[in-house]
Amino acid sequence: MSPDVDLAAARARLEAERQRLLQELGEPIESPGQMTYGSQAAAATHVFEQQRDLALRDRERTVLRDVEAALAELAAGTYGTCRVCGRPIAAARLEAIPWAQLCIDDAAKARR
Repeated sequence: MSPDVDLAAARARLEAERQRLLQELGEPIESPGQMTYGSQAAAATHVFEQQRDLALRDRERTVLRDVEAALAELAAGTYGTCRVCGRPIAAARLEAIPWAQLCIDDAAKARR
């Protein structure tokens, strides 16, 4: 873990993000409803929006898992350590993405 990381601030940001995600995931997604003649364009738009919302919800579930893993790492004393190379994750990266699991180098390699 990087010595520059403020663990109390990281915990507060992670808890706030966790609460936000749980609230977002608890909200229902509207179904398209009954389609009537002449409303095909409106129905198509609504179906598109529903699919977008479902994709965003999947992304939120992934982030929630990462946030909860980061909170567990805080409790275990391993927060801020790259899961691939074991080096400390830069404090600036953790400030930007408190649930980051990889250092910037390994994150770049993973995206390739």
